[in-house]
Amino acid sequence: MSERFAWHRFLAVVTKEFIQMRRDRLTFAMMVGIPLIQLVLFGFAINADPKELPTAVLHADHSEFSRSFVRALENSSYFKMTAQPETEVEAERMIAEGEVQFVINIPENFARKLQRGERPVILVEADATDPTATGNAIAALSQLSQTGLDHDLRGSLAHLQGKPAPFEVRLHRRYNPEGITQYNIVPGLMGVILTMTMIMQTGLAMTRERERGTMENLLATPVRPFEVMAGKILPYIMVGYIQVTLILLAAHLIFSVPMLGSVFLLYAVVLLFIAANLAVGLMFSTVAKNQMQAMQMTFFFFLPSMLLSGFMFPFRGMPQWAQNIGSVLPLTHFLRMVRGILLKGNGLMETLPHLWPIALFLLTVVAIGLKRYRKTLD
Repeated sequence: MSERFAWHRFLAVVTKEFIQMRRDRLTFAMMVGIPLIQLVLFGFAINADPKELPTAVLHADHSEFSRSFVRALENSSYFKMTAQPETEVEAERMIAEGEVQFVINIPENFARKLQRGERPVILVEADATDPTATGNAIAALSQLSQTGLDHDLRGSLAHLQGKPAPFEVRLHRRYNPEGITQYNIVPGLMGVILTMTMIMQTGLAMTRERERGTMENLLATPVRPFEVMAGKILPYIMVGYIQVTLILLAAHLIFSVPMLGSVFLLYAVVLLFIAANLAVGLMFSTVAKNQMQAMQMTFFFFLPSMLLSGFMFPFRGMPQWAQNIGSVLPLTHFLRMVRGILLKGNGLMETLPHLWPIALFLLTVVAIGLKRYRKTLD
């Protein structure tokens, strides 16, 4: 016959759990910190309607009409004039490296052709690798072509008001003209999968040995800290390359993602990205006391990486403080590199601006991990 429910035994178990929770401060901090991060990111940082997108203006006609059109673009709040390249080559470099989202090309004799009724053409080039980031801004262009010059159409040009626009805005969606989302998502999945698996697996590696007691055997050997970290990282680098190969094959054969750049360059930048994530995992393993804590810390790092990198939401739609945080994370730069290589055909020179932040992140994390590593169980 089972005994009745006893309140004193129940309260004893509750008290025991609170004591255990107080001892495991890291887990308790994760339980509080992760919901707070989600609240802050989804409440303040996420924005599906990005505005003030960086735009370069290539002026070949400095008339009042061209200036009025540029001001109309800025007043729409979707465009922010950040550069005035001297040549088309410089403008091409800016959009290839992701420095600007749009390039406005105002042709020569724009004002003269407009006054003669010849409907001159303004070319607008958009970086369409992420269709979500440019969709609303592109939609606003059609309205601007109708009303952008109403203030200047006076006197002998007043008859042009209320009629079809006296000029034509010709849009050129670069790199993804059909706006296919798979071209943006599938290459990005490569970075997301590598971040999740590499950090988690290496984060569990050291804590698993500590829990099983095999760490004592490792610490008894003359192996140096850097040698331990390098030995832990190398096998997972091979696993990472297998994942990358499978994703590339699926992207090409199933989703028909174009591969315009060098695959060898892509594999080279993947090495640095994998090493950075593995170093994060090993650093977490020096802090975590068990595998559960290692997994919690992995999720604590993975969540901001996925939300602030531009994978799920447009990067330039986030406030400046969120962009600053995202710029520190390796996934942000890796996404730009892999999309640039596959969709834009970028080479080494266009990739370098995103390589050095990952390398700096790697060196910082390795330094922290080596400092925390001790040749004792304590």
